[in-house]
Amino acid sequence: MDLIRGMEVDKALNVLKFSQKDPSTPLEKLLLSAINNWKAKNEGERAEDSQLYVKTAFVDGGRTLRRFQPAPMGRAYRIRKRSNHVTLVVDSKLAVAAKAAPVAEVAPVEEAPKAKAPKTAKAKTTTEKKTTTTKTSKKAK
Repeated sequence: MDLIRGMEVDKALNVLKFSQKDPSTPLEKLLLSAINNWKAKNEGERAEDSQLYVKTAFVDGGRTLRRFQPAPMGRAYRIRKRSNHVTLVVDSKLAVAAKAAPVAEVAPVEEAPKAKAPKTAKAKTTTEKKTTTTKTSKKAK
């Protein structure tokens, strides 16, 4: 993911295609799927003309399947089969540039400072009742 983050789509596809790393093939398929999803969403535009790039790319931990493997002396070893969630966002540089175009700026209006109201202290009263009990015992002779 670090190889293609922020790259243009064509360059990222080439990097993934010729990479020797194991997850490059599934990532290449995911990137092609993201490009096709972008094309379906933006039907009037061509992907080549809109300068697509990989906007966001990260991997999160997913669900873990727990299995047991027999071990010596009647024991069992836990095997964790881990999975992950891959997120890949593709965006157009032209759309980002259009959003970032400055709009007429309005100067902020300063507010006059408000007068602070005097704080009044509330008196807290607590009443406690103490009860005492006495035991009387008679001594037998």
